[in-house]
Amino acid sequence: MATDTQQHSIIQLTDRAVRQIADIRRKEQIPEDQYLRVGVKGGGCAGMSYELGFDHKTENDELETINGVEVIIDKRHVLYLAGIQVDFKDGLDARGFTFENPNASSTCGCGISFSA
Repeated sequence: MATDTQQHSIIQLTDRAVRQIADIRRKEQIPEDQYLRVGVKGGGCAGMSYELGFDHKTENDELETINGVEVIIDKRHVLYLAGIQVDFKDGLDARGFTFENPNASSTCGCGISFSA
């Protein structure tokens, strides 16, 4: 669940997502000069899909620290991502990052594709 310190942030990261991101950074030895990128790209069965990975900051990026995680978001993607919650599920029926996006007018069954 998101904490109160995230209310002003563009996105929210749940505690489970933060733990998984830290685990990935440690296991894959991601350099400190790379940030977690949350973004969107065209494609997917609903029109747009989410991007999540480590990357270098560019001049088009907003940088926020959310629950200790430095996150970059392309300024052009803020419209699609404002208010999104990124979680990590680790259950019998699903494993991986999930996106709960209040801006999505429809989503795909896979959960990683949406339209706005």
